[in-house]
Amino acid sequence: MNQKEINPEVQYSGKNKKMSLLLFSGEYDKALAALILANTGREMGMDVNMFFAFWGLTLVRDPEKMVTEDKSLYEQMFGLVTPQGPEDLPLSRMNMAGLGKAMLKEMMEDDHTPTLTDFLNGARKKGVVFCGCKLSIDVMGFKEEELLPEVKIISAKEYLQDALESQIQLFI
Repeated sequence: MNQKEINPEVQYSGKNKKMSLLLFSGEYDKALAALILANTGREMGMDVNMFFAFWGLTLVRDPEKMVTEDKSLYEQMFGLVTPQGPEDLPLSRMNMAGLGKAMLKEMMEDDHTPTLTDFLNGARKKGVVFCGCKLSIDVMGFKEEELLPEVKIISAKEYLQDALESQIQLFI
């Protein structure tokens, strides 16, 4: 077997292994890739932590819990124009005012591929740890109550301390 080939018969036990994902992007396809990796890592027995910064926070916003009180005018306006939840995220390429994303979602449906929301809910059920960057939340004008209940607010230093213990660190 070539060194670059992966033997699908070999099953990795992720026991005592850890993956840390930093999701900076607020784009559907990149969030999908991050959540596929997070779900797969958990299925392999790995501990998986996701750190959401800036645009990545839009993935873990709860569209049912948008608040405007105690926000500046800019924060209110910003909150209204940013994606309200996972299915509002645009594609990173060929979005074409939403047409490209609609085509991708139809192709995913034709192939019986779960949606981004399905992957997000799967990660929640599997125990992926969700952390939101405190500075990003403050700068973007989000409130903790606007995020999914599983999201723990931490500093960049806390994230880096955790990532140092991970065997896999990915920035998406």
